[in-house]
Amino acid sequence: MIDLFNASTNQLIGNITEADLQVLVDGLEEESSQDQDYYITRETIDVLADGRATTHLVGLLRSALGSSDGVDIRWQRR
Repeated sequence: MIDLFNASTNQLIGNITEADLQVLVDGLEEESSQDQDYYITRETIDVLADGRATTHLVGLLRSALGSSDGVDIRWQRR
């Protein structure tokens, strides 16, 4: 199981699967192979929601973003 957190507040956003994580890894820019955080915007979510991401992942990302312009998220395996 993989937990997603708001990187600024350390608040748990929710849990994702390995397949969901792979969508993030494949679809988003990483600064290094050890990178475990991403900056998410509404446009980022729209790109991932083009059929690659599950409705669960898209829902978690939209919830984390809320009404803000962008949010840093991080993932961590349990």
